[in-house]
Amino acid sequence: MRANYKVELTSGIFLLMGIAALLWLAMEATDYGMQVGDDTYQVTARFANVADLKDRAPVKVGGVTVGLVSGIVLDPVTFDAVVTMQIDSRFSDIPNDSGAAILTSGVLGDRYVGLQPGGALDALVDGDEILITQSAVVLETLISKYLFSAGKEGAE
Repeated sequence: MRANYKVELTSGIFLLMGIAALLWLAMEATDYGMQVGDDTYQVTARFANVADLKDRAPVKVGGVTVGLVSGIVLDPVTFDAVVTMQIDSRFSDIPNDSGAAILTSGVLGDRYVGLQPGGALDALVDGDEILITQSAVVLETLISKYLFSAGKEGAE
């Protein structure tokens, strides 16, 4: 009876370690463990459609993470999605005429904000708004446009 207790205890500990490893892997794979420094500045951008962009999604320049999305709200007047981003102050030289686009990362379709640097000499500062934006490309919209346009061509 004592040997059975040791096997059950060992199996339980092994199972708990496996669950902890899976939780750690999930946090690392979804970038929710990502941190930006304490010294950041905030910029906003308006998009017609952000698809499934979420808080804490990465903000990248050239594939390098420079910040995180800190909030997404709907403007009640224009019905645009206003995305607030926290950019690490180490990247304080991003030109103020840069553009922002909602892009898709990987096979799972995680969304992130991609910044395309402009050519201005002045840099983004705390409170600036990025004016050049490109909304998310939604696959369902593209498919429906293709299907409906193909149906019109066949009817003529």
